[in-house]
Amino acid sequence: MSKKAVCYLRVSTNEQAKHGVSLEAQEARIKGYCAMMGLEIVHIAREEGVSASKTLKSRPEGEKMLRIMKQEGVQHIVALKLDRLFRSTVDALNQTKEWDKQKIALHLIDMGGQTVDTSSAVGRLFLTMTAGFAEMERSLISERTAAALGYKKDNRMIYSHAPYGFDRVDDRLEVNEEEQQVIGKMVGWRKDGLSYRVIAKQLSDEGIQTKLGKTWHAMSVRHIIMNESLHEYKVV
Repeated sequence: MSKKAVCYLRVSTNEQAKHGVSLEAQEARIKGYCAMMGLEIVHIAREEGVSASKTLKSRPEGEKMLRIMKQEGVQHIVALKLDRLFRSTVDALNQTKEWDKQKIALHLIDMGGQTVDTSSAVGRLFLTMTAGFAEMERSLISERTAAALGYKKDNRMIYSHAPYGFDRVDDRLEVNEEEQQVIGKMVGWRKDGLSYRVIAKQLSDEGIQTKLGKTWHAMSVRHIIMNESLHEYKVV
């Protein structure tokens, strides 16, 4: 098996700012791993400010790396973590399955504190299991977040900035009667057949401002009219 390897580094601007997951830090760890494993680095892909929502082949440096792999006969890919390379567990398992057929090994330096090398059967099994657990944890976090947000909305607790029609009082929302009357007008105009754009213009012409004192737009009017949880009025 060839010892040629490509290395993939990726960081988003937010990650680098918040958590210090810099490209330099990833590169240092990856180079150290390759030296220890006797791998010959033929290319280092440095993906900066690119979202993980894109597939590897649709990222500029990712596409270049895959092309170099074919040209150079590379049989090893090294990355720090699974989420540097893939957008989801399904994406990861599908791609690694293809690499297995081509006898290309994936090396992940930090998979929950362990190193994974898919050149072995145990490594492939461990990747499948840990990727599945990671996906489950993301789903659980999403469910818990949605449940907490729903509870706060239902109980008029603050979860973001105060929406139009309400004011923030400590950690709760209190009805703003004046703004609720404006919402009543919006809904009434909409029932009369006025478009969201026309309603926005009407509000501006009457000198009525948004929560932040800005100009009304059709999309903001639509959001308020369609979001019945904001309605605390009788249409006037």
